[in-house]
Amino acid sequence: MQSRKISQIGVLTALAMVLSYVESLFPAFIAVPGIKIGLANIAVIFALYRLGFREALGISVVRVVLSSLLFGSVLSLSYSIAGALISLVVMYLLKRIRLFGIVAVSVAGGVSHNLGQIGMACLILQTGAIVYYVPVLILSGVASGVVIGLVSSTVLSRLGEEDADE
Repeated sequence: MQSRKISQIGVLTALAMVLSYVESLFPAFIAVPGIKIGLANIAVIFALYRLGFREALGISVVRVVLSSLLFGSVLSLSYSIAGALISLVVMYLLKRIRLFGIVAVSVAGGVSHNLGQIGMACLILQTGAIVYYVPVLILSGVASGVVIGLVSSTVLSRLGEEDADE
């Protein structure tokens, strides 16, 4: 691996950690607990489009593990890792078929992240009763996906069009 790529991975991982920390400082939205913007996904989407799937996966996993240990709990790790992995796979597949732009890919990632977390919650809690929460999470996934997608698209376009094609 070339040193430029290694340094980009390091910077993006650090950025994802900082954005996770900043987001942890926001007060929780009282009416709907657990909803977050997902600022760290800016770094993951950037890595997916600029560096490739493996690098984005590494950044995402390291960020989720460290953020859960530093700002969350071991239980939050299981929810976060499920959401992050499903989200990244969905975004990668949509990026590969080239029918959708960055914002749509980000929206799909936001929604699938929330669905992955609900799936993990159903497994851990051994109940399907929490699926009533799915419509709210889909709406929040769409909203946060649009915001993160617009920011990611802007950053990627301003820094050039070096698209990682795997």
